[in-house]
Amino acid sequence: MLQKGKMRLALTMAIAAGSMSLGLIAPTISSAAAANKVLTIAEGANAAPNYIFPYYSPSVCTVANTSQFQVMMYRPLYWFGLGASAALQPQISVGKLPVYKNGNRTVVINVKPWKFADGQTVNGQSVMFFLNLFKAEPSEFCTYSKGLGIPDQVKTAVANGNRVTISLTASVNPLWFTDNELATITPLANSWNTTNGRTANAHCANGKYGAASTIASCKKVWTYLNAQASKVATFSGKMWQSGVDGPWTLKSMDNLGNATFAANPKYSGPVKPKIKIVKLVAFTTSTAEQNQLVAGNIDLGYVDPSVLTAPAPSPGKAGPNWPQIAHKYNLIVNTDFANNYMNLNFGANPGSVFLKQLYIRQALQMSIDQAAIIKNAFKNYGVPTWSEIPPSTPASESGKITQPYPFNLTKAASLLTSHGWTKSGTSLTCTSPGTGANQCGAGIAQGATLTLSVEWASGTPSLDTEMNAILADWATIGITTTHTTAPFAQAAGACPSAGCTRRTTSPRVSRCC
Repeated sequence: MLQKGKMRLALTMAIAAGSMSLGLIAPTISSAAAANKVLTIAEGANAAPNYIFPYYSPSVCTVANTSQFQVMMYRPLYWFGLGASAALQPQISVGKLPVYKNGNRTVVINVKPWKFADGQTVNGQSVMFFLNLFKAEPSEFCTYSKGLGIPDQVKTAVANGNRVTISLTASVNPLWFTDNELATITPLANSWNTTNGRTANAHCANGKYGAASTIASCKKVWTYLNAQASKVATFSGKMWQSGVDGPWTLKSMDNLGNATFAANPKYSGPVKPKIKIVKLVAFTTSTAEQNQLVAGNIDLGYVDPSVLTAPAPSPGKAGPNWPQIAHKYNLIVNTDFANNYMNLNFGANPGSVFLKQLYIRQALQMSIDQAAIIKNAFKNYGVPTWSEIPPSTPASESGKITQPYPFNLTKAASLLTSHGWTKSGTSLTCTSPGTGANQCGAGIAQGATLTLSVEWASGTPSLDTEMNAILADWATIGITTTHTTAPFAQAAGACPSAGCTRRTTSPRVSRCC
């Protein structure tokens, strides 16, 4: 990310990888506390926000929509992260620390009386509105896991003033339930309890949890709000801005993704805005953004590692700055996404019959040279990972983490041929169909060619380099691929609806079908 004076690089390894980022920040940012300061922030290449409602389905569950856009306006019940800590921060959260009772089968949440922009007090009903929506449309929320957590393990939920009491079907681990379930809740304003956008005419926000009438009402509310939530022209309008309880209100936004935020004078939480105006600037490519950095028109933005002349000396350490902007920006290093991945599409598509085979997924992973990609595509700004535990986690907490499928093209090729595939020229053909230990697997016919299609977000040269390197190594072991690129929102939105098992978060998204 670039800020006038510092730079950031985002990094994504396919299937499993860690990332570091370089942030560019202008030296003048240090004095940006002046009340009349306008801060200009670049969006990721081809990664403009396209969804505003903070109840979001997997297809729009992206950092571009959530942590880089919605959270400026709509505060989650619990805020995580402050400085170097990723822990829950109750002092800057809307909710006070939850209290667990009854053998961890009951959770009591007290909500601080912040204010929505329309004057409504944030209270227990604001939390119930979210819970009722989740009960009515669970599969339409990004973090839903069937049978686990909210809403499936919630027996009852009741609001009384600023208090919400949740009764669970079983005892839970408080740390897990707080950090993974309660953390997903965003208190919602009554002005959104509507099916027409004009009046709060629904029974969703104040209905009894789990009642048939509440579920029916919430389904109608969700249908209406979801239809409006992707209409950029409505984002700065009365309805969406009435529900703001965060430090910023959206004053304008165009269809390209350029947005202007103003400090919210009604924000009642801590840490008041110190900047009057924040502008998000959209770009279709990293090159276009870098041109604006050279011109000095961006305070905080992104630089692609492909333009750097020298690598990072070690993970977490910044190397030489990009010469064209070194006199305007300072170079810093920060952790970006701790885990990145390639979405694998197990839905109804030609490649799913192959992806459903564990040995093929193992061969794909063994053919990804994370170390070489980090060195060559990302100039050493990244770390290889093979676990969902962030690479910065102390060994005393994580224990020893062993790479289960280290890069080895010979073993990857052998894994395929030992399961009934024969390499002819540059492709693999199934010559031993069936479900035996040395056969191709269920649904794979005699003579089938192992072919996959891959799509990734366009506009970022280092991501192109990464993906082309992966495809080249897959080709070495006989896996045929076709590939396309698409704007981030399109690439991110297509995969969950097509049956992928992982949700898209990183703006450097890729998917395999």
